[in-house]
Amino acid sequence: MVNIGIVVTGGVVRLTGSGLGCPTWPECHAGSFTPHGAYDVHSAIEFGNRMLTYVLVVVAIGTFVATWQAGRRDLRRLALVIALGIPAQAVIGGITVLTDLNPWIVSFHLLCSMAIIGVAVLLRWRLDRPAPEVAPRGALVALAWSTFATAWAVLYVGTVVTGSGPHAGDRDAKRNGLDPLQMSQVHADLVFLLVGLTIGLLLAVVAAKRPAAVRRAVVVLLVVELAQGLIGFVQYFTDLPVVLVGFHMLGAAIISATVTQALLEVRES
Repeated sequence: MVNIGIVVTGGVVRLTGSGLGCPTWPECHAGSFTPHGAYDVHSAIEFGNRMLTYVLVVVAIGTFVATWQAGRRDLRRLALVIALGIPAQAVIGGITVLTDLNPWIVSFHLLCSMAIIGVAVLLRWRLDRPAPEVAPRGALVALAWSTFATAWAVLYVGTVVTGSGPHAGDRDAKRNGLDPLQMSQVHADLVFLLVGLTIGLLLAVVAAKRPAAVRRAVVVLLVVELAQGLIGFVQYFTDLPVVLVGFHMLGAAIISATVTQALLEVRES
C-alpha cells in the first residue's frame, strides 16, 4: 500500500507541474536539502514526495527485520530486493531531476515502482506459501504468464504514451517526440488484448474447476482492467484532465498488484 501511495504522490508531482520544484538532487536547492526562502507550492509538493521515501525506507527496514527473524531465506531475499529498491528509486528519481525530467527516465522510474509493488505482493504470498520445489507447468499456467506479460506491456506502453503527451512535470520539460495519437492506439490495442486474455484465463479457470480463490483473483483483475480501461478512454476524449490521469496512475499500480496475485493463484493454488 505504501508503494502504491508513492506512485500516486509521484503522479501529483507530475500533474501539478512540480517535477522541478526542487531543481537539484540530492539537495532541494543549491546549498539546502529543504526548500528555503520564498519557495512556492511546486517546491513544497516535490519536497513532500521526496520525504515519503523515508516512510518507505522505514517500512522496508521493518519488513526485512521481520523476515530475518522468521528465519526463511526466501522471505529475506524478497525483503532485501524491496529494501534495496527504495534507495535505488531515490537515485533514479534524482537522475530524472538532473536530466530535466527526461521522459524515458521518468518512464523507467515509474516502472521500477510497479515492479516493487509486484515483489511486495509476492512477499505477502510467500508468507504462507513457500515456493514449490517444481515450477508448475501446463496450458493454464502458460496463459496466466501470457496475461502477466501483456499487462506489463500495457504498463510500459502507457508510460511511453505519457512521455509523448502533456503533463510533463514541468512546462519546459521535453517530450519523447513520438506521436501521442499513434502511441495511444498501440496502448489501446494492448489493453484489448489484455482484457481478452484475462477473459480467456477466467473461462479456463472455471472450466478446470480451480478453487474459488483462483477464480476470485482473476475476476478482480478483470474488473480492475475494465475500470482502468474506462478511465483511460474517458481521459483521452476529455483532453486528459489531471484528476482522471491521477486515477489512471493509481489504476496502473493496482494492475501491477492484481495481475501478480492472479498469476500466483493460478500457478500455485
